[in-house]
Amino acid sequence: MTEIEIMTTASLGDTSYLLVSGDEAALVDPQRDSWELMESCAGRGVRIRYALETHVHNDYVSGSLEVRAATGATVAGPARAPYAFDHLGLADGDEITVGDTTLRALETPGHTAEHTSYLVLDASRPDHPAAVFTGGSLLVGTAGRTDLSGPDHTEELARAQYRSLRRLALLPDTTRILPTHGAGSSCSAGPAAADRTTTLGAERRTNPALTAADEEEFVSGRMAGLPPYPAYYHHMAPVNRSGPPVLGGLPALRPLTPAAVEGLAGGGAQIVDGRDRASFAAGHLPGSICEELDDRFASLVAEVVPFGTRLVLVLPEPAGEAGREAVRQLLRIGYDNIAGHLAGGVDAWAAAGRPLRSFRTADAAELAGHLAGRRILDVRPDRPDGGIPGALAVPLSELPRRLGELPRDREIWTVCGSGRRAVIAASLIDRAGIPVTAVTRGGAADLLRPA
Repeated sequence: MTEIEIMTTASLGDTSYLLVSGDEAALVDPQRDSWELMESCAGRGVRIRYALETHVHNDYVSGSLEVRAATGATVAGPARAPYAFDHLGLADGDEITVGDTTLRALETPGHTAEHTSYLVLDASRPDHPAAVFTGGSLLVGTAGRTDLSGPDHTEELARAQYRSLRRLALLPDTTRILPTHGAGSSCSAGPAAADRTTTLGAERRTNPALTAADEEEFVSGRMAGLPPYPAYYHHMAPVNRSGPPVLGGLPALRPLTPAAVEGLAGGGAQIVDGRDRASFAAGHLPGSICEELDDRFASLVAEVVPFGTRLVLVLPEPAGEAGREAVRQLLRIGYDNIAGHLAGGVDAWAAAGRPLRSFRTADAAELAGHLAGRRILDVRPDRPDGGIPGALAVPLSELPRRLGELPRDREIWTVCGSGRRAVIAASLIDRAGIPVTAVTRGGAADLLRPA
């Protein structure tokens, strides 16, 4: 009997799968931090035979080399993937076996040039696939975007995606569709449904990627209005092609003294404060930025901190579990250069006689109806409502390189959708020495609502 376990990484919008047949398993598109899963398999007497990749990932660091190092599994993936490490390349029609289950490679280029899906074939019905791992090809309610390899390849890959989706559409309606990317992932070409898996029959009826009249309609629809993708994506494919460093487990977070933090900051390290926005605004280390520690922590760090930057963390105390969560999220997207955390937090910094900075926060209600004469900065990534009248609009991801455009003679009020990005923006503006108030409760919708 074949079982497929679903592991969702909600913060990245991605899903990994563990296929178990008898006492053997394959781990499909594993996250870097799959150590607990591997321990669980060992405890159950299940041997992971393969770490199986559908494509060279652009949105997270692959865990396949971690799986191989820990279990001896074979890393398998598309034959056309230019991996710089030893792996089993699977071309169209190639098969591997896991217990009584066969996995057959089905080349489905589009999301990337090498993209490959895998049919799940049970020994009792070898010609009737029970499921297919579709990676970044067919998603729930949409398909994978085709522009991640650069503008010179976008249309070519969109046309390949059209043909790949038509090939997948020939499978039986009952075939389970098991994509890697889903809701919350910037790898999709349109809004993905909340469900992580689906069936081909359901997608054939409702998925716009399968209902386009012809190739030209599909290509024009897939290439129009693609939202920006995170800047760190540019670095993920090279890391995954060359093979990321094997960590062997979650690294311990080193405690740092105030003097050490001061020295690191002076040497170019970025201090990232994971406390809540109110605590940060009330008192924070000079030069630090506010990135509240929740599911979006690492992705928002990546919006404003260049890839490869050395990081120092300030965390809610006690920092044990918070530190592990922060490190886990950062390692998933390749932010490995973590010097440590400020032991004792902000209290230790102040006790050592070092200065703190602060800025004012406000409710959206305080600003609503009083926009005239206020200098407002809207840092939302998009503005479907047309924007706040009179406001300067700079998406948060662009703000670090556009700080020089901001006037310095008057206080700036930062606004977003909910207050989260507004406080990050305020921390960047405060670091630049510009007076700022962050609208941390409420957001643009409150300002646009009729009085």
